[in-house]
Amino acid sequence: MKVLLINGSPHAKGCTYTALHEMEQVFGKRGVETELIHVGNQAVRGCIACMYCAEHGRCVFDDAVNQAAEKFEACDGLVVGSPVYYASANATLIGFLDRLFYSTGFDKTMKVGASVVSARRGGLSATFDELNKYFTICGMPVASGQYWNSIHGNRAEEAVQDLEGLQSMRTLAENMTFLMKSIELGKETYGLPQREPVQRTNFIR
Repeated sequence: MKVLLINGSPHAKGCTYTALHEMEQVFGKRGVETELIHVGNQAVRGCIACMYCAEHGRCVFDDAVNQAAEKFEACDGLVVGSPVYYASANATLIGFLDRLFYSTGFDKTMKVGASVVSARRGGLSATFDELNKYFTICGMPVASGQYWNSIHGNRAEEAVQDLEGLQSMRTLAENMTFLMKSIELGKETYGLPQREPVQRTNFIR
């Protein structure tokens, strides 16, 4: 089992990292390999809908997105973390996820996804909902914890005082581990669900 964790904060060791690191420790105890990628401080531009990826299997912009694509394909679970910016995720992370999910043509069905968010005070649930949509659009089960996966703090030293937030991260990691292992057993016994051919409808008249 392997989990890829994405830190969408510009701060390498801030509140978002604190939440992700709490999960990393649980994964390690359960024998789950982890890799954390810090993208929030990188110059990642948004998708330009050029469709280069449809022909070449990779994004036209050769940056952190292409570097993460192979790791995404190889992992059993993906955790995406972001601070809250105006009740939304960090724009750098959104640009990264838009291109990562769109440019990778491999089947993401039954890879487990989870999102975690950090904020000084508000906007957490809106950001949490925003990030989960990347998983649900491509057949990835969403792992849940004991509450919406959030931690409070303006700096890392404040985040470590949010005992409920830290506990939520540990619970999320435990549940995610169980879900990934259960899915692996299910795939061995039953295989993946059969997919119908995709039908796309454009709402035009």
